[in-house]
Amino acid sequence: MDKKMKTGSHNLGRLFMQLQRLERHPHNYGDAGPLTPSEIHTIDAIGYDGEILMSELASRLGVTKGAVTQIYARLEAKELVKRSAHPDDSRAVLISLTEKGKNAYLAHEEVHLNFYKELSAQLNEEEIQIFERCIQKLNEFMQK
Repeated sequence: MDKKMKTGSHNLGRLFMQLQRLERHPHNYGDAGPLTPSEIHTIDAIGYDGEILMSELASRLGVTKGAVTQIYARLEAKELVKRSAHPDDSRAVLISLTEKGKNAYLAHEEVHLNFYKELSAQLNEEEIQIFERCIQKLNEFMQK
C-alpha cells in the first residue's frame, strides 16, 4: 500500500471515530431538552412540514418498525411528535412534528448549517465543490 493510500485510509478512520464520538451523547436542540442522536435523526427524517407513515419512517432510517415505535414513544413523551389518522387508510397512522418538534428540527438544521459555514470558510470554491462531490460519493458508497 502506498503512502498516500495509507494516509487517506488513516484519515478516514479518524473521521469515522470522531463521528462515532459525536453520536454517543445527547445534545440540546432548542427547547426540546437533551435528545439522543437517534431521536434527533428521527425528528430530522420526519421533517419540518412533513407527515410520514411509521413504515416509511422505518425505511428512511434503516431500522425496524419496532425500533421506530420505541423512538416514537420517547419523542411523544417529550411532546415532540404527534400521530394522526391517515385520511385514506384507517389502518395507517401518520406521524408529524409538534411545534416543539419543529423547533428542535430547526435547531438541528442550524447546527449543520453553522458547521458547514465554518468548514466552508476554510476552503476555496474549488475545494468546496470537490468536498461536496466526495461527500456525495461517500454517501452513495455507504448505501450499498
